[in-house]
Amino acid sequence: MKVCGTCNREVTDDYVEFKCPSCGKSRIVRCDHCRQQAKPYKCEECGFEGP
Repeated sequence: MKVCGTCNREVTDDYVEFKCPSCGKSRIVRCDHCRQQAKPYKCEECGFEGP
């Protein structure tokens, strides 16, 4: 089960998953809704915050 790192909802179809652009260690999952709204996310590993 994957969960959006911004809204904490379970994601199924429309989402992206990528490595943290700062440290490259943590995997960040974002649902389509949070991406479209440009809601912020935070890396659990290094604290990097992005749109």
